[in-house]
Amino acid sequence: MFTIITGAQFGDEGKGKIVDMMASQYDIVARFQGGDNAGHTVVAEGKTYKLHLIPSGVLFDARLLIGPGTVMNPKILMEEIAMLAENGTTVKPDKLGIDAKTSIIMPYHIALDSLRESKRAVKIGTTNRGIGFAYIDKVGRDEIQMADIADRNRFLKRLEEIAPQKEAAIRDLGGDLSIARSGIEEYIEIGKKLKPYITDVSREINLALKEGKKVLAEGAQGSHLDIIHGTQKFVTSSSTVAGSACSALGVGPTKVDKVIGVVKAYITRVGEGPLPTEQKNAVGEHLRGKGGEFGTTTGRPRRCGWFDLPLARKSIDLNGYTGMALTKLDVLTGLDPVKVCTGYELDGKIIDYPPELSDELARCKPVYTELPGWDEDISSRENLRELPENAKEYIGLLEQLMGVGIEYISVGPGRQQTFTN
Repeated sequence: MFTIITGAQFGDEGKGKIVDMMASQYDIVARFQGGDNAGHTVVAEGKTYKLHLIPSGVLFDARLLIGPGTVMNPKILMEEIAMLAENGTTVKPDKLGIDAKTSIIMPYHIALDSLRESKRAVKIGTTNRGIGFAYIDKVGRDEIQMADIADRNRFLKRLEEIAPQKEAAIRDLGGDLSIARSGIEEYIEIGKKLKPYITDVSREINLALKEGKKVLAEGAQGSHLDIIHGTQKFVTSSSTVAGSACSALGVGPTKVDKVIGVVKAYITRVGEGPLPTEQKNAVGEHLRGKGGEFGTTTGRPRRCGWFDLPLARKSIDLNGYTGMALTKLDVLTGLDPVKVCTGYELDGKIIDYPPELSDELARCKPVYTELPGWDEDISSRENLRELPENAKEYIGLLEQLMGVGIEYISVGPGRQQTFTN
C-alpha cells in the first residue's frame, strides 16, 4: 500500500502529528520534498520533538527515507540526529536512508537567500534557510548532492566548478565572497558520517511495495504554497501536492492507494501572501494564543483566520484526496459563533473557487456561514460521540461541503488526542 499525506492549506496543519499517529501501521515513511524550512512537531509521552528533515515516523519502527526531491542542510540533519539520541531514539543507517541524489544546501545558498530577500521591494517572507537557491541549483544542474559530500575528491572537484559563479552572484548582491568556499571541511566530515546512510530511495520503495509492504509519503508545507499551483509569488520552492510524491520519490502514480489531506479547523499562514479569512482581531488572537500558532522553524506568529472552503476545494482538486484529517478542533472552543467561509465576493460577483491570480485572491471578501460554538473542553474526548453537538455539527458541515470524508479528528497536541471518525 502506498499512501501520500499532504497539507491542504498553507502548511502547519499538523501533518507531523498525523504521520506520527499513522506510522505504526507502515513499514516505510518517506519525506519527498522541501527542506528544513518545514517544521513537523510530534508530541509523545510528554516530550515535544520538532523535526525539520527526519520524517515524523521516527518514534516508531518504520524505515525512514529522505528522497531526492528534498534539499538537505546536513548540519541540521546532524543536529536532529543528536537531539533524538539525547531523548533515547538512535537513528542509525538501518533506520534512516538518504538518497544519493538529495540536493545539499550549502552556506552560499543561505547567504544568497538572505541577500536576495533583503533586496526585494515586496518581501516573500522566506525562512532564509537557502531552500529556494538550492532548488535553483537543482534545476540549473549546478547542485551539490549527498553523494558528493560523502566523497572528498568528488566534492572538491564539484565545488571548484561551482564556486566562481557563486562568488559572482554574492558580489552582485553586496555580500561576503568568502562564503562561497566556506564550511568545506565541516561538510566533508559530516559527509563521512552520513555515507553509510546513502541509499536508492526509489529502489527501496518499489521493492517494498512489490513485497506487499506499506509506504507512507510525507509532504512538507501546504498545497497553496506549491511552486506551480500556489499563491505565487508567496510560495515555497518545491511542489507540495500529492502528485509530487510520485515524481520526487520515483514511484509510478498507478501505485498510489490513498491520499490524505490535513486541514486545521481554521486556517493559518506564515509570511506574506493573500489570506482572505484572516482575522486581525480578538478572534485571530484567540486562535493564535490557544493554538500556539508560532512557526516551528522561524518562531514567527502565524496569521489566523476562519476555515476557507474555496481554498479547501482547490486543494482537493490538486491532490485527489481520498480522506481528510481535521486538526486543532479544540482551538475553536470558546468561540461563538464559529464561521466557515463558503465563497468569496470578487468585483461584485459571488464565487465558490479561488481565482488563479494572487492579487485577485487578495481582493476577495469572504462569504460566511455561521454555526453556534461550544464552551466545553474537548481535549480529552476520545471519539466523535463524546463531542458537543455543535462540534459534531461543525465537522458534519465541513464533510458535506468538502465532499471528502474526515477520517481523523485531533483535539489536542498529544498522541492520544486523535481519534478516527
